[in-house]
Amino acid sequence: MTSEAWPRLPVDEWRDTLDTVHLWCQVIGKTRLTLAPRQNHWWDVPLYVNAVGLTTSLMPLGVRGGLEVVLDFQEHQLKMRLTDGRERRMQLAPRSVSDFYAEYLARLAELDVEVTLNPMPAEIAGAIPFPDDTVHSSYDADAVQQYYRSLVSAHRVLTRFRSDFRGKCSPVHFFWGAFDLAVTRFSGRPAPVHPGGVPHCPDRVMVEAYSHEVSSCGYWPGGADEGVFYAYAYPPPPGFRDHTPASVDAYFDEALGEFVLPYADVRRAVDPDASVMQFVTEIHALASADWPRG
Repeated sequence: MTSEAWPRLPVDEWRDTLDTVHLWCQVIGKTRLTLAPRQNHWWDVPLYVNAVGLTTSLMPLGVRGGLEVVLDFQEHQLKMRLTDGRERRMQLAPRSVSDFYAEYLARLAELDVEVTLNPMPAEIAGAIPFPDDTVHSSYDADAVQQYYRSLVSAHRVLTRFRSDFRGKCSPVHFFWGAFDLAVTRFSGRPAPVHPGGVPHCPDRVMVEAYSHEVSSCGYWPGGADEGVFYAYAYPPPPGFRDHTPASVDAYFDEALGEFVLPYADVRRAVDPDASVMQFVTEIHALASADWPRG
């Protein structure tokens, strides 16, 4: 049962698919960015894990109702549904980002949903505009299903972690910019202005995202050999990066500026859920040591 919930995910074995699906998620995420009302810390833009894959949740279309877009990793289809009952579908299969983008906009137009999307991917160095990207075109359905199972497990643990905090805390978000699942707790105090500098991402995005002190953690499939769980603070308190985690497989990654716990070590643990909970709880306690207590 543990191997089914926490499958093997060697990045080298599905890197091309990961990169392609990441870009497809950006196309869908930019739709939510366009249609959804603004929220603090850009909480209007993420996707969410659901029973079949990832969803935008319901996006408003004024008096017409709303639109939901779902990446169904069980049936390997993209599904667009309007609240008036109309829908369109696209097959998830090996295809270029350019081809995906063109059909995606065409299907939205068939539903009378007109959106103007910024065609440049965000937070990716050396990115290719969606209409021009014929490089990324992979889709390994088995690898995607394995990844989805890992998302479900990570979502379960992060949801449980979120429930232990009484202050301001984000939902469990899937951020399509970096392709990571994250939950963030807030101290309530303003933070120093974030320096920005993220590729193809205006500095104002990071300034708003980190307007207040945070302790954040999540799951990123692109790190280490099979991805990582991560935890960090902004701003980091004194001595933060010098801490030696009690979780024996965890360490501070200097390049990321975050503590990480390799996914491969989690899935091999006797109790993977407990392994992740111990890690994120420990780093949060370190990050929030001087936070106000209500």
